[in-house]
Amino acid sequence: MENLNQVEILLVEDNPNDAELAVRALKKNKLTNNMLVVEDGEEALDFIFAKGKFEGREIKARPKLILLDLNLPKVNGLEVLKAIKSNDFTKMIPVVVLTSSKEENDIVQSYSLGVNSYIVKPVDFDKFVIAVKELGLYWLLLNEHPK
Repeated sequence: MENLNQVEILLVEDNPNDAELAVRALKKNKLTNNMLVVEDGEEALDFIFAKGKFEGREIKARPKLILLDLNLPKVNGLEVLKAIKSNDFTKMIPVVVLTSSKEENDIVQSYSLGVNSYIVKPVDFDKFVIAVKELGLYWLLLNEHPK
């Protein structure tokens, strides 16, 4: 992605296969051309708060949607979610947890921290593609974002 100030979807996913499937599903359905994939929670926070290798990025240019895995290296997804939702500038960004975890504790913690939606990744390829497509349709086209 050339212009980091135009990212519409930030996908935080350490599994390259899941990341590729999500990207393909969104692009196939023409939901976004402006997507950035980061592989760990630390990189996600650096992007969101314009730190580290993203230091030159305009912090006011927020993504329209963050798709967040929970099981991430360096900083786990719950910590990323907590940082986003506890900051006045970023708390309005919709965050959808897209994870393989069906653990009740993960679901409860995610909602307690302010997640907008919690989706367990379907194991079946076709169902995964459909789930990501529907996510994109709802959050990018139907949902109204605050200005």
